[in-house]
Amino acid sequence: MAHRNDPAVIARLLTTPGRWAVVGLSQNTARAAHRVAAGLQQMGHPIVPVHPRAEEVHGARGYRTLAEVPGRVDVVDVFVNSRRAGEVVDQAIAVGAGAVWLQLGVVDEDAAARARGAGLDVVMDTCPLIEVAALRR
Repeated sequence: MAHRNDPAVIARLLTTPGRWAVVGLSQNTARAAHRVAAGLQQMGHPIVPVHPRAEEVHGARGYRTLAEVPGRVDVVDVFVNSRRAGEVVDQAIAVGAGAVWLQLGVVDEDAAARARGAGLDVVMDTCPLIEVAALRR
């Protein structure tokens, strides 16, 4: 069954303060992850960059993997291509994240089903900045 985003889940994730681990976030300002992470911070969400280089981004300490991130992760924002998304979703499940948000163009139906089965909220194939703009209309 194809995943359908629940508008109520999107609204809750965007309006309830939560710690977002942004997987694929680096210091590369040309990447969408850089802009979206800044937008998340402006909305009041603390961010945690997760990238193999473990770079500090927007003043937030970076980590190589989700497993290295200390403390609770409320939302895992997935900025990797669809072929790698399932691995990130599985890591999100393993660390006890509350939700996974697969970015615009990132689609993995099997991974979404695994996350839902593990009790995580799932948003797929959209961007928080697009969705928050829609909420404000």
